[in-house]
Amino acid sequence: MDEQRMNLSAGFACPLPLSEHKNILLAHGGGGNLSHQLIKNLFASQFQNAFLDPLHDGAIFSAGGTRFAFSTDSYVIHPLFFPGGDIGTLAVNGTVNDLSMCGARPLYLSSAFIIEEGLPMEDLWRVVRSMDAAAKASGVLLVTGDTKVVDRGKGDKLFINTSGIGIIPEGVDISPRHARAGDTIIVSGTIADHGIAIMSVREGLEFETTIESDCAPLNSLVEAMVAASRDIHVLRDPTRGGVASALNEIAESSSLGISIREENVPVAEEVMGACEILGFDPLYVANEGKILAFVAPGAAENILAAMRAHPLGKNAAVIGEVVSDHPGTVIMKTRIGGSRVVDMLSGEQLPRIC
Repeated sequence: MDEQRMNLSAGFACPLPLSEHKNILLAHGGGGNLSHQLIKNLFASQFQNAFLDPLHDGAIFSAGGTRFAFSTDSYVIHPLFFPGGDIGTLAVNGTVNDLSMCGARPLYLSSAFIIEEGLPMEDLWRVVRSMDAAAKASGVLLVTGDTKVVDRGKGDKLFINTSGIGIIPEGVDISPRHARAGDTIIVSGTIADHGIAIMSVREGLEFETTIESDCAPLNSLVEAMVAASRDIHVLRDPTRGGVASALNEIAESSSLGISIREENVPVAEEVMGACEILGFDPLYVANEGKILAFVAPGAAENILAAMRAHPLGKNAAVIGEVVSDHPGTVIMKTRIGGSRVVDMLSGEQLPRIC
């Protein structure tokens, strides 16, 4: 009888979703097509529920008449220390930013450390102090955590997971599904700074000026934007996969098209030069302190002014609009007058970027 039950239950087992890859690749963590397929086909298909289905930067739920956002993220960046930050500041700011992209005011974080045997205690102390400083700067508290140590050679120095929770103010309703035809698309500043900063350290590249990561907490900038207007439909921090992947995800979620203008996309001169040397397209390079905002056209002027008045938004620019044409596709009008499809990254451009 037990054998019959086992055979019967085996007949109802869910098959592994179809994939051309039998093993996980680095590119599955790169924020592009393979990451998207992994999340959509493997994880989202099994964990399907109303909180997860929007594939937002965090889950949004209500309790006791208050709306909350809850988010989690893991950080495996290499190297641990880089110009403009380290894995500690990145872990705090990254989760603060994910909550902020839900329109929430971040309040509390948890942190879990996976430490490889042999990590210098001084390095761990430096990271912990950075996390403390970043938490204080963004106004959040680290309230719980966990520590695990793995054998030498079984990790890569240090991995950190952070989870966070925040409160969403009344009247704020932000989701990747809320983009509307006619929305103005704003980016809060120059793109690709983080990815090129990491690559310069990792590969020992030297430029005329030091390129620093844009790693920063975005909650105060979002608060300034919300104060200017509640007519904000979508917020996204374009991390892995860069601006291109973030725009493609929003186009797919909203079933609308996106049109951007290459000449309007802000890129620092030294970053553009580095991208040309390395053969990278800055649209696909990671950021850790920038916002993509989709706002009602009538509110765009006020929101843009509020962003430019904030230190983290002084280089904010309108880069495009949402259109009803070519749904699910991002089209860029180039500097030379042509147009090209900006597809999602297919492979891995910069592994271990966050």
